[in-house]
Amino acid sequence: MRKIILWLIMLPMMTQAQTLDECQQAAERNYPLIRQYGLIERTTELTVSNIRKGWLPQVTASAQATLQSDVTEFPDQMQQMYRTMGIDMEGLRKHQYRVGIDVQQTIYDGGIIRQTAEIARQHGELQTALNETNMYQVRKRVNEMYFGLLLLDKQIALNKDLQELLAANEKKLLSMANGGTAAESDYLNVKAERLNTAQQLTGIEAQRQAVVRMLEAFCGMEINAPQKPDSLFYPDPQSNQRPELKAIDAQLRLSEAQEKALDAALKPKLGVFVQGYYGYPGYNLFEDMMKRQSSWNGMIGARLTWNIAPFYTRKNDKAKLQLQRETAESNRDVFLFNNNLEQIQQNENIARYRRLMADDEEIISLRTSIRKAAESKLSHGIIDVNDLLKEINAENVAKIQQTVHEIEMLKEIYDLKYTTNQ
Repeated sequence: MRKIILWLIMLPMMTQAQTLDECQQAAERNYPLIRQYGLIERTTELTVSNIRKGWLPQVTASAQATLQSDVTEFPDQMQQMYRTMGIDMEGLRKHQYRVGIDVQQTIYDGGIIRQTAEIARQHGELQTALNETNMYQVRKRVNEMYFGLLLLDKQIALNKDLQELLAANEKKLLSMANGGTAAESDYLNVKAERLNTAQQLTGIEAQRQAVVRMLEAFCGMEINAPQKPDSLFYPDPQSNQRPELKAIDAQLRLSEAQEKALDAALKPKLGVFVQGYYGYPGYNLFEDMMKRQSSWNGMIGARLTWNIAPFYTRKNDKAKLQLQRETAESNRDVFLFNNNLEQIQQNENIARYRRLMADDEEIISLRTSIRKAAESKLSHGIIDVNDLLKEINAENVAKIQQTVHEIEMLKEIYDLKYTTNQ
């Protein structure tokens, strides 16, 4: 029962994928880095939320006790005068204490909170773009495995066709050997070649199994029968949508937000405040000099501040941001330059494979005719079996070359698609 439940859980993950696009989409969903998107988004939301809390009242509670070396006192002459009047002015105590609370409320901050939140959002977008760049590399790895699998499937099919052809000639030579018109060694030679071809098939199938397992692990899906992609697709060389370019744009937007924050830091700030405490002495020092009692004290007001320190570093800060923008633009130029070189190479490879494929069919047709003629000559004793095997192998090589040219051309087309992200 436990195995059945586990199988039912795993069943949606084992959906068969046939096309390259399905494999790429499945690989992106299955790749562990995909979870970074949610983590980046959540982190950005929390950061922006914390920054916006700068508009909430800022409350500070405090308590202090002090012992002072000196305190405010009445002059001696005044104390003597008060004593003659029967009033004892003891003055303030040297040990003082207070427990209070301070509430600050920002009214105008010059836009620093808004710009700081915008910096956090742009930073999150930059992290998302960089993560997308890393995720995009998954497509290239899937392309390598997928087209390698297609090539192995073609090789397996050609190997089986070759075995059938060798088996037919083997049967013919066995009959001729029994009739005395061919040597037994000719029959054994063809049989050995067929067995050698069967061994090659075992190696190819082992390679295919390894590639399938890697691709399935990458995609988290069962790969049953991959389909050859459409060769009619051809990317537009004028359109480049690579995520690296999006990351550079995100870096430029971040620099712009940082520059606006520099401007906001230059503006004055306005706020209101409320302060209150219970302790000794209070605001009424004359009263506390006479009674020496704890009291409640409070104050409310507005405060305008203007910190001119940002002026000192503004020039350097703006120069640093300009260097960041120039670096980003330089990175864009370097990327586009290298990307353009890749496109040139890939276009040349595609054109080369197309030229090679134009002659493949004719070469195979000629090799097939030559092989059939060799089979006829062998039946009439004109050539030996080694000549026949030579022509059979030549025909098989021509078919393999046609397959390699076709698969490699398709791979170059889809590599060009990867290069331009189309």
